[in-house]
Amino acid sequence: MVARIFKEGTAGFKGGLSAENYISITNTSRATATRDLQQLVEIGALTRTGERRHTRYSLSLLR
Repeated sequence: MVARIFKEGTAGFKGGLSAENYISITNTSRATATRDLQQLVEIGALTRTGERRHTRYSLSLLR
């Protein structure tokens, strides 16, 4: 999934990656998507913004 985000680039997911995008791309259940995204945030691969339906994820890039 992280490779797909890199491939899409900064404008690939307008407004950021949502759980719905993740589910459709990876063909996983909502529970699995939630766990996967949370783990990616915990290891520092993704940054989370927003709450509930407005939660979006983006790559954590060092500047």
